[in-house]
Amino acid sequence: MKNILILVFALCAFAAKAQNNFKVPPYETFKLKNGLTVYLMEQHEVPLINVSAVFDAGAINDGLSYGLASLTADALLFGTQKYTKAQIEEMTDYVGASLSTYASKDNAGLAASFAVKDQDKLFELIQQVLIHPVFDATEFDKHRQRTLLELAQAKESPRSVIGNYYNAFLFGNFPYATPTTGSKSTVEKIDVAAVKAFYQSNYTTGKGAISIVGDFKAADMKKKVTALFGEWKTAPARMVKRVAPNLEFDKARVLLVNKDDARETTFMIGGKGIDYNSPDYVPVVVINTILGGRFTSWLNDALRVNSGLTYGAGSRFTRYKYAGTFGISTFTKNSTTIPAIDMALSVLDSLHKTGINEEILASAKAYVKGDFPPDYESAGALARLLTDMFTYNFDESFINTFQAKVDGLTVAQAKNIIATYFPKDKLQFVLVGKASEIKEQVKKYGELSEKQIKADGF
Repeated sequence: MKNILILVFALCAFAAKAQNNFKVPPYETFKLKNGLTVYLMEQHEVPLINVSAVFDAGAINDGLSYGLASLTADALLFGTQKYTKAQIEEMTDYVGASLSTYASKDNAGLAASFAVKDQDKLFELIQQVLIHPVFDATEFDKHRQRTLLELAQAKESPRSVIGNYYNAFLFGNFPYATPTTGSKSTVEKIDVAAVKAFYQSNYTTGKGAISIVGDFKAADMKKKVTALFGEWKTAPARMVKRVAPNLEFDKARVLLVNKDDARETTFMIGGKGIDYNSPDYVPVVVINTILGGRFTSWLNDALRVNSGLTYGAGSRFTRYKYAGTFGISTFTKNSTTIPAIDMALSVLDSLHKTGINEEILASAKAYVKGDFPPDYESAGALARLLTDMFTYNFDESFINTFQAKVDGLTVAQAKNIIATYFPKDKLQFVLVGKASEIKEQVKKYGELSEKQIKADGF
């Protein structure tokens, strides 16, 4: 009950700070002698501490073993030199703490939140998980079987997997094409030895960072972190040179993924987006808010509110370190597949031909500015922000100037942003649906290729 009250007070305190000129609070950065980067940010409103740790151990490093990064991150919690998996879960549950691990395309990491009074116990647990995992074979085998079941179940829901097909279709041979969770044929082959080897090669202090945000004194926390992680010896950080993928397409293409029992078609339409550090991210967000980034967007109005073709439609820019994609997405019943696609294309076309006016732009600006501060005002979000700065190589000026950039966007600039970043031709289409009912009709959109949803992979 105490921890619940603490969380309530935390939310209230942070909400009270919401303001239009949000700035990243002061923080300290230093490196341990082993190369691990550390961020410390004092936040004294409530007696909580949040931790985020990241490493260059994302799925981009999977090679041909798709799913390896994800399984490795999961397996960090399957036991350590001192604690079993059950003991780790019991220790965190008992004090109302949270401790989780994850892998994304660009990195892998750990997130934790706990009360100040429990910090000694939880910091020791974090140290054990990061430095001394044992990758218990029995627990790993059980988890791998669950993962295989989840992969099979996911394909029953096109909305769960269409993003994987879309990435594979757009990114081609670049590692972003492969699903973070892997596929049946690759996950089946991953064993504990592979996970251990991936951990040894990729969880390195030279390409790792840990951020701590909460109720502490930075000088004391610096000593604690140094004592906990200063003697950690890992393999040298690997230097991998990557060339950004080419997402300039020379023709419109259609990938039709057949699902024989589908009663509706799920689709994505788009193309090249922006990478994580694009200087035009802010105006892109504002314009996309109008097109498909909120409930009152043009896409949702057209396809849901006005026509009833779907329960929801939107668009988004998905950003990664080296590249990104733009995609319009929705779903509709089989018989209205073509009207829904045509309407989505018409809305995108109107963005280019008609553009936006001052009133529409002002509304989008207000929405984006109102949505922005809450994204970064919890201690957990700030901890993740600091490690994102490490992964994607940006600094606090990105956050500190965000709302000024929103305010500064003009209608003339918006026109250029639309022309530059919102594709209008040579579009890429991915559809998951009943091929026998829609195949001939969708050929008009571009060069057609087909896959079966029951086939392995994406």
